[in-house]
Amino acid sequence: MKSGRLEAFSDGVVAIIITIMVLELKVPHGETVDALVPMIPLFLSYVLSFVYVGIYWNNHHHMLHTCAEVTGGILWANLHLLFWLSLFPVTTAWIGENHLAAAPSVLYGVVLLMAAIAYWILQQSIIAAQGPASLLKKAVRGDWKGKLSPVLYLTGVAVACRAPWLAQAIYILVALLWLVPDRRIENVLAK
Repeated sequence: MKSGRLEAFSDGVVAIIITIMVLELKVPHGETVDALVPMIPLFLSYVLSFVYVGIYWNNHHHMLHTCAEVTGGILWANLHLLFWLSLFPVTTAWIGENHLAAAPSVLYGVVLLMAAIAYWILQQSIIAAQGPASLLKKAVRGDWKGKLSPVLYLTGVAVACRAPWLAQAIYILVALLWLVPDRRIENVLAK
């Protein structure tokens, strides 16, 4: 199978994930700006999760451009990633409604960690399918952000029980690290 079909399916799932997240933002009760204040934590959690979903969508898109053919292993690895991404709406809503609570901060971090692991598994599945001359392998060598992110997620999960605000700050830091566009795949494809 060509990678275009996998990419189209994944794009559809990502669009649904974003739609579900935005539907959690309810219309405020009241006509003054003060009516928006109770929505701030949920809105901020939505923004962070939207950024994360956008980062995954963008990197997924670039990664699949290195892949001409899709194997069964790649399909399953992609579904594994989509599973963890599909949990973003639930964890986003929970942390938004309980913004400084330990359990939502822990679960949010666990889902972020599992999505990162699932992305790595997908990446490794593509590299394995491409063989020794893998374009993706050339592009991701020295991937310091990919190695640092799970460590930071684990740190966030570990500190969330005592300092949920610190865990959330760590999750924001990781998102900020990934906001800087990664041109490695584009550079390998251009050669």
